[in-house]
Amino acid sequence: MENKVKNNLIFVGILTVVVFCLVFPQPINQGINWFKEKGVPLLEKLPNLPVINFKLGLDLQGGSHLVYQADFASSTIVAKDQKEAMQGLRDVIERRVNLFGVAEPQVAIQEAGDKQRLVVDLSGVTDVNKAIEMIGKTPYLDFRQQTADFNAENPTFEATQLNGKYLKKADLGFNQQTMAPEILLEFNSDGAELFRQITAKNVGKRLAIFIDNSLISAPNVNEEIAGGKAQITGQFSVQEARNMVRNFNSGALPVPITLISQNTIGPSLGMVSLNTSLKAGLFGFLAVCIFMIGFYRFSGLLASVALAIYSLILLSLFKVIPVTLTLAGVGAAILSIGMAVDANVLIFERQKEERRKGENFKTSLENGFSRAWPSIRDSNFNTLIIALIMFIFGTSFVKGFAVALSLGVLVSMFSAIIITKTLMRFFIGTKLEKIKWLWRQ
Repeated sequence: MENKVKNNLIFVGILTVVVFCLVFPQPINQGINWFKEKGVPLLEKLPNLPVINFKLGLDLQGGSHLVYQADFASSTIVAKDQKEAMQGLRDVIERRVNLFGVAEPQVAIQEAGDKQRLVVDLSGVTDVNKAIEMIGKTPYLDFRQQTADFNAENPTFEATQLNGKYLKKADLGFNQQTMAPEILLEFNSDGAELFRQITAKNVGKRLAIFIDNSLISAPNVNEEIAGGKAQITGQFSVQEARNMVRNFNSGALPVPITLISQNTIGPSLGMVSLNTSLKAGLFGFLAVCIFMIGFYRFSGLLASVALAIYSLILLSLFKVIPVTLTLAGVGAAILSIGMAVDANVLIFERQKEERRKGENFKTSLENGFSRAWPSIRDSNFNTLIIALIMFIFGTSFVKGFAVALSLGVLVSMFSAIIITKTLMRFFIGTKLEKIKWLWRQ
């Protein structure tokens, strides 16, 4: 038992050092730099710790909140395919925003009656015009065929199934005769087959290319075109063509979208919320520690040490996974502090019952943990089920709360069952175990 306790203590000690370095690398790096400046042998060669910042959400860091509405009326997408189109739209927007280096953009699909909307939260982007530029210039590409009552002076076209979602890649090219810029398109296998079928039935007719519902070019189809390659020519500059190529490669939209709402959250407001939340977390932590020490005395002190380690582990997980912290997520983390000592309360009460039966310190400790475990397991399992339901059906902020709460529950069980138990086992056979007042028997 002594070797097992010693090994567990070493493990807890190493874990504490590692998570402390993850959460607070700056003060440690300052110490390392001080040793380097003083030229202390061996220590001056220590490398600096990597600094991993917390990923803050829109409500804490500030940023832009945009709401777009999908325009299915002007597309050829039927009702049964609209859900898939919205999923594709979300993927395209996420890919597009990621090209600008925005950390953890939140892009969610929202239903408003019979309308389909896309909610985009860009943390750290406080210039709403820049945010709109990131998304709004992603083009909607589609091909339209000549109508039966086609009039050369007033040409009309009807939609086909071929649009930007079938696009594989785009390249910038130049006409060999005029040196005018061209956009060279290559479709995927499904798009290549659609393009072949469309050109086959429109030989001798015009096939129009529209970008964002604007006619770009309408060349004549001289023959069936296989291979899935096309080119766009028009009255645009080299820079305009280059921008279109970039936007096509970042993803042409599978359905047109319209911006219906925009909002900017300043970083100062987010910092006020964050500072207030951190103060609440600190006061909550201290209040729990005071209660545990006052009521359970030395057991409560050990539980408070375990709670401090629990907090470090939870914060390090937020950095490593990484979790985007929103105000709701911070609230869940603070809530989990109280839940973390919940298990300790059950364990300590069980131990008191065992000691009242006349059991010695070691037996009461082991029985207390083993008999409290079913209650701890079941209560926390129910919380995890609720958190899972919230994550599946909730919005982005609710999902953040669910993730933070789930991590808090899992780490709290580890803290109560492993860390607190290891710390208490260290006092088996010592003089302190015989002082009944310390353990509130």
